[in-house]
Amino acid sequence: MENASSPKRASALAHLKVLDLSRILAGPWSAQALADLGADVIKVENPNGGDDTRSWGPPFVTDPDGSQGDAAYFTACNRNKRSVTIDFSKSEGADLVRRLAKDADIVIENFKVGGLAKYGLDYDGLKVVNPSIIYCSITGFGQTGPYADRTGYDFLIQGMGGVMSITGRPDGTPGAEPMKVGTAVCDLFTGMYAAVAILAAVTHREQTGEGQHIDCSLFDSQVSMLANQAANWLVGGQVPERMGNHHPNIVPYTVFPTADGHIIIACGNDGQYQRLCEALEVDDLAADARFATNASRIDNRDTLNQLLAERTAMHPRSKLLADLEANKVPCGPINTVPEVFADPHTKARDIPLTLTREDGLEIPSVAFPAKLSATPAAYDKAPPALGADTDKVLAEALGLGAADIEVLRKNGVI
Repeated sequence: MENASSPKRASALAHLKVLDLSRILAGPWSAQALADLGADVIKVENPNGGDDTRSWGPPFVTDPDGSQGDAAYFTACNRNKRSVTIDFSKSEGADLVRRLAKDADIVIENFKVGGLAKYGLDYDGLKVVNPSIIYCSITGFGQTGPYADRTGYDFLIQGMGGVMSITGRPDGTPGAEPMKVGTAVCDLFTGMYAAVAILAAVTHREQTGEGQHIDCSLFDSQVSMLANQAANWLVGGQVPERMGNHHPNIVPYTVFPTADGHIIIACGNDGQYQRLCEALEVDDLAADARFATNASRIDNRDTLNQLLAERTAMHPRSKLLADLEANKVPCGPINTVPEVFADPHTKARDIPLTLTREDGLEIPSVAFPAKLSATPAAYDKAPPALGADTDKVLAEALGLGAADIEVLRKNGVI
């Protein structure tokens, strides 16, 4: 496991300062991606409890004094940031944020449409003090359209954006109903789209000097991520349905039983299907015209899957996986989360991290997934305690003295 105390390396985004006004997941996920790649991210939180996800537990981390700390949820998307507590509903607090934004490159926020305008912290307000600011607004439904004023949580968007209509067991089978994905994929998709859009805006600014407003929504992102399922409808008029573990365009590509569990077999072409039949010693299925091509296998999906399942059920899981791997048939186990982190490949890819907070608390984390050869992601800061960096940031960034900071704290501004 890599530790946050590892030597500092060249960072692609070290020249960028980010003011993160977001909470929950989509905005913080985007800001964390930028932070992992070197950006200086200041997370502005309400002094009264901070980011909502600090309390979204259990489980919680245990602070060095033995008390309950932040929820694990918060730690998943807030490393490499500095936490500053400012109540910007107070005019003095809003002024502090404006002063921080004056020297920032990027602002990320996920308030309701127009929610920051009354504080002068919307794009129009901040571009007055920083004309080149890149301002990314993340909302449920975007800045325009009939749903713009609605609150948009991930679960709602999974339903409205179509993914729940294609996730879950097929109609007519036990347990059939629309099903959400097990992680907040709309938030995560949106966070990554936001990061991509921000970096595109950074490139544009480097060429022109011009900042801009980015309108990024969970709904738009989810519809985009329908990918081939959207194309199936748009191109072919095919209405995607819930298919359980089956693939709409490839067969065999599903879960199969073994003598002691289940495995996934995913044949993406005819050659892989032929090798599957060879490994299972079912020459008759290899030669059967009903299964000769992917298109014909789709037409005879249920028949083929049943015949294959009868064969796979005869073999122990580990032996079958080994035989299929030897025959170059794409396959794999269905791991639990503990099994994922025990997997030797997970460890070889340096995916688990241990980050050490300034007070000595060690917090486990998961690495940025892309491996950059020249400017790899770095992990310099554990997810911060609420307001841990307030005094230091206000002193260094705004030149406030200890007496000034104490007055602000006494007045409930920080």
